[in-house]
Amino acid sequence: MSHPQFMRAMRIHAPGTPPQPEQLPIRPLREHEVLLKVSACGVCRTDLHVMEGELPETVYPVVPGHEIVGRVVEIGPGVSGRSPGERVGVPWLGFTCGQCPECLRGLENLCPYARFTGCNLDGGYAEYVIADSRYCLPIPERYSDVQAAPLLCAGLIGYRAYRAAGPGTNLGLYGFGAAAHLLAQLATAQQRRVFAFTRPGDEVARQFALELGAVWAGGSDQLPPEPLDAAILFAPVGALVPAALAAVRKAGRVVCAGIHMSDIPGFPYSLLWGERCVCSVANLTRADGMEFMRVASEIDLRPVVEPYALERAGEALGALAQGKLRGAAVITVP
Repeated sequence: MSHPQFMRAMRIHAPGTPPQPEQLPIRPLREHEVLLKVSACGVCRTDLHVMEGELPETVYPVVPGHEIVGRVVEIGPGVSGRSPGERVGVPWLGFTCGQCPECLRGLENLCPYARFTGCNLDGGYAEYVIADSRYCLPIPERYSDVQAAPLLCAGLIGYRAYRAAGPGTNLGLYGFGAAAHLLAQLATAQQRRVFAFTRPGDEVARQFALELGAVWAGGSDQLPPEPLDAAILFAPVGALVPAALAAVRKAGRVVCAGIHMSDIPGFPYSLLWGERCVCSVANLTRADGMEFMRVASEIDLRPVVEPYALERAGEALGALAQGKLRGAAVITVP
């Protein structure tokens, strides 16, 4: 398959600036790399953190986007198991060293030398993307390109947080965006009871959560009608940590799922006492990706997406920042 020498892309040049349209050259492939023609790329809150300069590992200028669905156009040296025309997904984790203590313990998500798509590797807000073939993921056939895009971060990170939350029945989800709307469907399919916490007064989000199977939905400033076994925080608001601790029963878990969060305020020890605990999830592993894609092939998840053309990427990020999205925004590249 042939490809042009240049591509359209949306690139962020400095912290605090929106992505700008550019024509960028397509460089030659290095070992283990593949060139993909992008068809869809999900818009993630992490992209907002990149744009706002909240992630110190970001290398500017950068093409954001790490929920990429594309097809193989060219195969670089050392690549095996990939063929032209194959559909694959590119997630946040783009490279690890494979030799550090974390990698050797099966914790490649914590590799100090890791590189991340759309952060310090150019991402999918573009017509083409270059990715390390060893970190690309298969995508279940049941999902279209646009539907599959949110699975690659909202789904993956949500699933890692879901496992960290443990096997309890009553699950609280704070922040009902792209990740929570997928996780609510998964939890409901596995016979768990979902309690959704939205922005106070956001009736649209509250109704959306109920439509997707939540047994209760209310503002994040409310207590649920029953104690929770676990709570997952997708909203990057540190003040929600003590609120969630107050909502979980003894031995309950509060899982912080975002890559960035405002500072957690002080709170009384009584909220933590009773063997409650607070933990975080960081990035993902390839094993996470393979396991979640298997689950997604077995459960009929129905991603709710709002498509945006490539040149409207800044508009999509603005809608996300303002809480105006229902489900996930997805950049589409004809």
